[in-house]
Amino acid sequence: MQIVKPKTKDINAGDQNLHKENIEKRIVDRIFQAVIEQRLLPNTKLSESKLCETFGVGRMHVRRALLLLSSQGIINLQSNRGAFVASPDQNQSNEVFEARLLIEPTLIRTLTASIQALQLDDISHHIHQEDLARQNNDRTNLIRLSGEFHVKLAEASGNTIITKTVRQLVTKTSLIIGIYGSSSHAYCADGAHQQLLDAIKKRKPDQAAEIMTCLLKQIWAQINIDTHNAKSETLDDILGGSLS
Repeated sequence: MQIVKPKTKDINAGDQNLHKENIEKRIVDRIFQAVIEQRLLPNTKLSESKLCETFGVGRMHVRRALLLLSSQGIINLQSNRGAFVASPDQNQSNEVFEARLLIEPTLIRTLTASIQALQLDDISHHIHQEDLARQNNDRTNLIRLSGEFHVKLAEASGNTIITKTVRQLVTKTSLIIGIYGSSSHAYCADGAHQQLLDAIKKRKPDQAAEIMTCLLKQIWAQINIDTHNAKSETLDDILGGSLS
């Protein structure tokens, strides 16, 4: 049998596309982290030219990264004005948590009866990662992991529509927490996720749903839209400079 080797040109093209995606992901991650750390204030303008200079990349990379951030609700793209860090108001914040309270307790009630052993092991490992972040006082990573816990529960349901919806709501929640979280408790409290997992393992849907409801309400109560904190720094300082 004759083996046809892929053309070098095709391989190089694939490598180049992967490299481009990696650059854009790193830009997205840097900006998202700066927002979560309360170093980029709501409504901060993100100039394309300044971002190109800061990251040492071309304009197309920056534009694609901004489009990705816009699709996640992290920034707003305004016609003829440019990109600005999103600024959720009280009504938008309330809508996010109201939606989560409608979806997630019901999801957990259903999941309690159907979740598999391997899924339970994966979620248990994830809780361990949260514990490590909490021990290291890594607020940014803890907000991310706390949100991902809820996404993992949605994924365990096997429903792709629900998973996509929960992921979008979790991303918006992370943005709101990052900018407006009024204390170190503006994410799921220590031990709460383990309590929820224990209820699921014991096949207690009512208890699991009640814990989820309390979790979301506790986070919601810590959000203070009227206040936020950010350090006075240049964009270079905030975003960490070139990607190279």
